Amino acid sequence: MEPESTESASRLVVLLVDDQAMVAEGIRRMLEDEADIDFHYCQDPREALQMATEVGATTILQDLVMPGIDGLMLVRFYRSNPDTRDIPVIVLSSKEDPNTKSEAFRNGANDYLVKLPDKIELVARIQAHSRSYLAHRERDEAYQKLRDIQRQLEHSNARLEESNRELQRLSSLDGLTGIANRRQFDKTLEQEWRRARRNRSQLSLIMLDIDYFKHYNDHLGHQCGDDCLRSVARALDEVVCRNGDLIARYGGEEFAVIMPDTSLKGAHQVAENIRQAITDLQIEHPASDIGRHLTLSIGVASAEPSEQGSPAALLTRADQALYQAKDKGRNRIELAAPLAGPRPASVGQA
Repeated sequence: MEPESTESASRLVVLLVDDQAMVAEGIRRMLEDEADIDFHYCQDPREALQMATEVGATTILQDLVMPGIDGLMLVRFYRSNPDTRDIPVIVLSSKEDPNTKSEAFRNGANDYLVKLPDKIELVARIQAHSRSYLAHRERDEAYQKLRDIQRQLEHSNARLEESNRELQRLSSLDGLTGIANRRQFDKTLEQEWRRARRNRSQLSLIMLDIDYFKHYNDHLGHQCGDDCLRSVARALDEVVCRNGDLIARYGGEEFAVIMPDTSLKGAHQVAENIRQAITDLQIEHPASDIGRHLTLSIGVASAEPSEQGSPAALLTRADQALYQAKDKGRNRIELAAPLAGPRPASVGQA
């Protein structure tokens, strides 16, 4: 459908509803020289509503007395119909009576003229009412367009926010295992360190490494290596189930667990549960130097953050404990020395 032209959209369309053809002819002649007014005539009041909609009336001239239907009743019909309720209605009457005028306005008429009216007055009132109606219609259409645009923008913004959230979520996950990646690990460790320092609570860190994983990859291939990493990640997810904890792939075959509000003893127990869970998987490791199945080396460190300490220092201590577990034969857990006092005994192979 072609868009309505500016000229046609601004034309004034008058619909006369009157059972007297002579009146219709008189009004037609009054308006025939008005280039901006299109005149339409409806003799049957039963067709008035439909015709007003079809011709796009901007003003209705409504006879007050017609056979079969009261003109004021028809005015009420206009006002109750969504397509015609805002169209200005000028009631035409054969008498100048204040009571009749008052009743016409109460029923929804916009104006009242005694027929046949003066040509100049009729044209002036049609132009005033029609242009006011068109202005209001254009305002309403513009407002509706703005509302539509606003809804579209809100919908687009909601989709954008959803996409950003999903992008942020994906950017924090390891693509292979689906757990947190190194970037998210670093961010969370920093946040939890600050929180523990404010709350004067303990923060523990578990670092773990798959024993002889390079041999595993070389012997069985990278596809089996990827499957192995996913299996370890799933086992970690099942063991570490507290909401505040975070499991992450730290890099390669190395994983980490951040445990807020957890003592060294508590973290050690979780580390042992992890080591046992991997043992229970019975993943074949034909290239291991310490057995036939996959095993882990684990380092655990804990601290009560202070102004002097740092997340990096806690990470270094957990990492040093991990390498000590490797140096002492692997498939074992080593606890990092506390910041002060004697170093706890190592926990040997189970």
